[in-house]
Amino acid sequence: MESNCVEEEEFEFSRNYFLAKELGTSSKKSARKLSDINIVDEQELRETYANLEPKHEKEINDLMNSYKKKYSEWVFILRCGFGLLMYGFGSKKALIEDFASTALTDYSVVVINGYLQQINLKQVVITLAELLWDQLKMHGKTTSGNFTKNQQPFNTKSMDDLIAFLDGPHVEGKECFVCLIVHNIDGPGLRDSDTQQYLARISACTHICVVASIDHVNAPLLWDKKMVHTQFNWYWHHVPTFAPYKIEGMFFPLVLAHSGSAQTVKTASIVLQSLTPNAQSVFKVVAEHQLAHPDEEGMPLNNLYTVCRERFLVSSQITLNAHLTEFKDHELVKTKRNSDGQDCLYIPLTSEALEKLVQEISH
Repeated sequence: MESNCVEEEEFEFSRNYFLAKELGTSSKKSARKLSDINIVDEQELRETYANLEPKHEKEINDLMNSYKKKYSEWVFILRCGFGLLMYGFGSKKALIEDFASTALTDYSVVVINGYLQQINLKQVVITLAELLWDQLKMHGKTTSGNFTKNQQPFNTKSMDDLIAFLDGPHVEGKECFVCLIVHNIDGPGLRDSDTQQYLARISACTHICVVASIDHVNAPLLWDKKMVHTQFNWYWHHVPTFAPYKIEGMFFPLVLAHSGSAQTVKTASIVLQSLTPNAQSVFKVVAEHQLAHPDEEGMPLNNLYTVCRERFLVSSQITLNAHLTEFKDHELVKTKRNSDGQDCLYIPLTSEALEKLVQEISH
């Protein structure tokens, strides 16, 4: 009897808890609007940033000099088959490039700027293969069994064939090397799974050594255990430089600056992330319709309700209206009547900006 009472009390407690949560979330309404985000002109912000006086120059120079004393140790680590992974606060671009120009003069060096939005990895691998081929010819180490550059150009080879060449037994010992430097291996142009898998396979090749940097706190999540310990074989180095990300930052819109559609996407994304997942899904329905039918005046309200019901995003017209009110309050959507007199919803963004926004909220 007592056990039944306890179970009933526990059930009642659980029920009340979830009811309270449901009521709390349904009444919660964010007051954020796009117009409330006070943003300034991007050019003005960049000029102000450029004129900031650097601080602690002496201490930073001393720190950089302490790293330079480790260059010979870093070269030894690379020759032992490890990959160098530099992490720590501040841009590591200048440090790594100084290391390459000072200590890696005996090797061919290829640089990938991972902070760029798009990178042609196939072209990088072709360059690595061509440089290795040149080294092999210089040392007279090519064998008759290997394909020649003239007969089968590297640019006609698949990625698998190129990687096989980089890992081939062309030289006894490890006399020929090509060093691959990757600034921001966690950057937007390299962040997808397929690219990271290819980079790991390249790093594992016999004649390739890798020096890379990371800046994102979640960068290690890009790799699994095999990639970290077997393929990349990272030797982690904590090298905070406290240097500004001047070059890397040139390729990203500033969060506090107004720069047309790029900034509108950023601010709209901030607002959408403050809404519930269901609200975001309803917004995506409108966005997808607008992208699929760019010539139409908007998405009719009745059509939106039908699609949302089919996808179990709303249970009634009242719920949908609550989401739409929130969108309008935040200036995310607007309403107008089409030629048939129907109320239609549209998002005041270009198709390109809208695609970027959908991608951001889908992650």
